[in-house]
Amino acid sequence: MSLTLYYHPLASFCHKVLIALYESGVDFEKRIINLGEEADRAELQAIWPLCKFPVLRDHARVRDVPETSIIIEYLDRYYPGAQPMLPADWDDALDVRLWDRFFDNYVQEPMQTIVNAHLTGLSCDQTKERTKLKTAYKMIEKRMSTRSWICGEAFSLADCAAAPALFYAATLLPFPEEYHHLQNYFERLVTRPSVKQVLDESKPFFSMYPFAADIPERFL
Repeated sequence: MSLTLYYHPLASFCHKVLIALYESGVDFEKRIINLGEEADRAELQAIWPLCKFPVLRDHARVRDVPETSIIIEYLDRYYPGAQPMLPADWDDALDVRLWDRFFDNYVQEPMQTIVNAHLTGLSCDQTKERTKLKTAYKMIEKRMSTRSWICGEAFSLADCAAAPALFYAATLLPFPEEYHHLQNYFERLVTRPSVKQVLDESKPFFSMYPFAADIPERFL
């Protein structure tokens, strides 16, 4: 098998890449990395010294590819599916890249800061992070009033980023009841086959998530 993904089934950034892999339909091997195990850490660190997953190893092209957005662009170039993750038009592709960064930086980042503070036992003011999430929700609600997916009518890299970011963020800060466009977008995301497969595969690991009690029962 040409591709191996080094990842963990609970990690939201790994979900982002898994969604793209399932969208492409390419065969790949899964290598779960437990960062609590010294041997696993050493294996990942030998591939990517920063010791962060996911990392994609392409055995056929003798290349290791880190960083979620780069991995998905790489797949789009060398292992494309029926639906491109990046549009051919430059301006449309720029919009996709913008919203990909939006979900990583303004939904994933504050969400992970809150989760990490809980895991490490740090009692810090989380007002800044929750404000970022509220602002992000408001921006998504406005944008989704005129489109099916975050960058138009086609599922893209940006939606790969949106699905895990919103899934976990909603366990910390539920979507406002009046944000119907955001809620409908989330439903389209979690019922898409690639996203549903990722969430189904994560079920055995959800108990490890510190806010597992706030995951809706339908996902458990």
